[in-house]
Amino acid sequence: MNIHAAFRRAPAAKPLALALALSACFNSFSHAQQTMPSVVVTGARFASDPSLYPIAATVIDAGQIRRAGVTDVNQAIRKIGGVYGRQSLDGSPDFSLDLRGFGSNSSQNMVVVLDGVRMSENELSGPILSTIPIDTVERIEIVRGGASVLYGEGATGGVIQIVTKRAAKNEGRGMASVEAGQFGLREVRASAARSWDAFALDASVSDLKTDNYRDHNRFDSRSFSGGVQWTTDAGRVAVRVDSARQDAEFPGSLSLLQFEANPGQASTPFDFGGLESDRVTALLEHRIGSTDFAAELSHREKTVSATYYFTFGGVTSPSAATYDSRQTQFSPRLRQLTRFDGKLNEFVAGVDLIRWSRDTTSMFSAADASQDSKALYLRDEIRWNAPPNTRVAVGVRRESFDKETVDALAFVPVDERVKQSQTAWEVQASQDVMPLLNVYAKAGRSYRMPNSDENAFRPGAPLKAQTSRDLELGAAFGPSDRQLGARVFRHKIRDEIFYDPTINFGVNTNLDPTRRQGVELDAKARIATDWRLTASLQHVKAEFTDGPNAGREMVLVPENVATARLSWAPAGGHSADIGVQWADSQRYGSDFTNNCGARIPAYTTVDARYARKVGQWEFALAGLNLGDKQYYSNAFVCRGGIYPADGRQFRVSARYDF
Repeated sequence: MNIHAAFRRAPAAKPLALALALSACFNSFSHAQQTMPSVVVTGARFASDPSLYPIAATVIDAGQIRRAGVTDVNQAIRKIGGVYGRQSLDGSPDFSLDLRGFGSNSSQNMVVVLDGVRMSENELSGPILSTIPIDTVERIEIVRGGASVLYGEGATGGVIQIVTKRAAKNEGRGMASVEAGQFGLREVRASAARSWDAFALDASVSDLKTDNYRDHNRFDSRSFSGGVQWTTDAGRVAVRVDSARQDAEFPGSLSLLQFEANPGQASTPFDFGGLESDRVTALLEHRIGSTDFAAELSHREKTVSATYYFTFGGVTSPSAATYDSRQTQFSPRLRQLTRFDGKLNEFVAGVDLIRWSRDTTSMFSAADASQDSKALYLRDEIRWNAPPNTRVAVGVRRESFDKETVDALAFVPVDERVKQSQTAWEVQASQDVMPLLNVYAKAGRSYRMPNSDENAFRPGAPLKAQTSRDLELGAAFGPSDRQLGARVFRHKIRDEIFYDPTINFGVNTNLDPTRRQGVELDAKARIATDWRLTASLQHVKAEFTDGPNAGREMVLVPENVATARLSWAPAGGHSADIGVQWADSQRYGSDFTNNCGARIPAYTTVDARYARKVGQWEFALAGLNLGDKQYYSNAFVCRGGIYPADGRQFRVSARYDF
């Protein structure tokens, strides 16, 4: 999550952006900790027949995760799934994930779902995944490309779905782990669960403290999650409570000269912030005949506070702000599976209702904002079970947004109400054209709406919706353990919502037409009994296609990213994993005209992990950035605005399962 970039786009939302990014990590952690039966979710937002997995999805299963030795979900998505990630700016262990080259706005162009619950919110924040216990994950499905029909606004880049494991009846289990490392890292986690024939309880706690690589970048987080569930032959009812508390120090950005002299230094040695977040979620699932019904009702309340120090006329003074936000979501839906004449048909219909509001208390703003959204979606997919295993899917979504903003302290007082509506559609098809070779095509329309933070810092009229015409062609060849995949894609985007530093002193605006197009390759092979190799390459051309910047590159998008991993998992409890990633050079965040004369340099990083299991214990040694490469993937002005990536770090951990 590019927190400080978000701060520049909407100064009044600085601490809010931080808190939203941090709270998502606790919501994800709490849901993944369930050891009771969980919802097995695919592209249709329902448990589904395996033959109806999302078309062209990259699936990371529990076996791959275990063999690779990754320690959190964010790592699994990057290291095994080949998704490019940028170093976090807030001191958290999460990287900002980027599907299809959307740069600093990647979190707003991607949707993340955990066990059917949308983690992405309608604010300048990104979901944090690293605290989801990796051993509870059954699989991760990465669906690249437009997916607004099922998941609404912000799904142009794609969707990442995380599915946790189902537990057997009458099962009890628990886990305790500790980890320590350089830069003052100390982390403790514990969880316990017990299930009977129909009833289940679970609870989890975590405590993370780290000083981080840079000065004045302390990061402390504490969380609790608890749930209760009742299961019947026809469905289940569940309630969860999630609570999070966080404190963080903000080190600020560096100039290129400062980075070259000492990348660990801080430029804002006094700024800090805090978060309090509480969420309650209720879930209902029920089956009648061949029809499944499901609904989630969730309510989240959040209080964010931050203090920033500004120097004027040689005097340094603090400026404090507090943000109180609430969000309520209700998502009922139904699905019907029908088999006839050797065909399987899946029809899905659903409604998404979301109410969000925020109150601001500060010296510079009294902005009160709210947003209501209402959506109806329909999708139908049919599969011919006999060869050549043809699949065809069509879907449509209509969503309306009602936004209201009032700020009496603004330079020009604001009191406005904006209504906007958007329609998404999709058509997909796939077929086995020969043994071990599947080809597919996807076309559709996706969209993203401007959020309150973006509209609060704009040049004039309210921002328009961003829309994209999406097209993708692809093929997969080989069996599941020795497979090569290739995709070519194009997203033609109108009114892309982006921070443009060339207008006045920088504002959020709708850009001239832009385009993302490129090629994605991925391969996996079992090269020996105990050895597995995975590799991926993303080539993306992100550029303006019209207006004064036509033909120029978009900023903060590496044209090429290559990843390779080698895993060793013999018998006897040993495992090892080593990975290499190379990221191409990219434009600085302010270089819309491509006239900077310099680029963010390309870089290569290497990481490795060795683990040994002894009975119920597992001991591990991990090293990150083993070459101690001094690099950065976030820099928001020409030769400046740099947020350095972490230097080399070694970690040791011990885990006990019971």
